[in-house]
Amino acid sequence: MEFRSVGNKISWKEDIKTLNYHYYLPIFFDGLRETEYPYKFFASKGIHDLLENGKDKIVPVLPHLILPIKNALSTGIPEVICETLKVIQHLVQSSPLVGEALVPFYKQILPHLNMYKNLNKNIGDSIDYSQMKRANIGDLVQETLQVLERYGGEDACIYIKYMIPTYESCILRYTVN
Repeated sequence: MEFRSVGNKISWKEDIKTLNYHYYLPIFFDGLRETEYPYKFFASKGIHDLLENGKDKIVPVLPHLILPIKNALSTGIPEVICETLKVIQHLVQSSPLVGEALVPFYKQILPHLNMYKNLNKNIGDSIDYSQMKRANIGDLVQETLQVLERYGGEDACIYIKYMIPTYESCILRYTVN
């Protein structure tokens, strides 16, 4: 771990682009369930580093990432759920092919998102600062669904709507008569 004034980062001993993604990426995704420091930090930062540097290596590993994502979402721990949703967004945006390749796995991921879709804090007329920190689960679920729809291709909205009937599309589609 490299300690910096701006924030900590992982100091990789080997070039990150030469790592075996089939081996390392599922291990880091499995670490999403961790709640203790430094394990939580290494899992989160490791995933983001690998996603930023492994554009074409991510799609073949995708089937091995679904179970760790499901396990993390089913923990019920708010900070784990929030981090997992942020990782899903980064995963989908990491490569142009990942969004469409993830669509067949919506059946396994979306039921968990449907459970948390309306999980917002009811604080009356007070101010909720968790939105600034991206720690509000309901808002993160909505953001994640929109990212999945935008990057998932033409069929993404249909799959999302099937699994989460209350979802409203974020893409404006014109029909010409």
